[in-house]
Amino acid sequence: MARRPAGSSGTIARGGGVALGEAVFRSLCEALQAGSYRAGDRLREEEVAQRLKVSRTPVREALGRLAARGFVAPAGGRGLIVRNLDISEVLELYAMREIMEGAAARLAAEHASQPEIDALRDIEQAFVEASATDAAEMAKEMARLNRAFHEAICRAARNRYLDNASRELQDWIALLGPTTFTVAGRSTTSHGEHRKILDAIATRNGDKAEQLARAHIREALRCRLKLLQKQ
Repeated sequence: MARRPAGSSGTIARGGGVALGEAVFRSLCEALQAGSYRAGDRLREEEVAQRLKVSRTPVREALGRLAARGFVAPAGGRGLIVRNLDISEVLELYAMREIMEGAAARLAAEHASQPEIDALRDIEQAFVEASATDAAEMAKEMARLNRAFHEAICRAARNRYLDNASRELQDWIALLGPTTFTVAGRSTTSHGEHRKILDAIATRNGDKAEQLARAHIREALRCRLKLLQKQ
């Protein structure tokens, strides 16, 4: 059974000019990112429709789009199942992430405004403060702030195509399961890496920002592979 984020009504907000099928699709993608649906979970048309309080037609459309993107696969006539990526897919995913995060950091060093740099520092300070929270919530909160940090860099890059591609990549990363912040010591090393990337962006050193961002993702991959070895 799929999990729901705490405090979420699970319903689709009407209005705003968004077609219902698109709204359902976005809701399911957000649920993947939030960990409400994880690899191996079944998605049944009727259950999703009941949870979101919509008819089955937009749900069918949204599930078809998820299947077309490869996020879900048929589950023997019993709905669809959230896919579990194999090791080759994980390596390919992180290879693309390294390229894109490096490009985003380089472009952010060229285009980020001072308020955007200040906002990045605020996110990173919150990341440090999260290390003092309850252990059960620490990794989850750090994962959220880490995503916010990288999304803020991508926005500061001023490239809509890179931003869109990065958002899609985040949907794939959601299929990988537990955050790498569950690996011992990762929160400390990640903070140091973030700080160096941020300093390079602030000093407008695009070459260094890209190199540091790429190294940061390679270290994230190393931690991801550690987690996969335990599964």
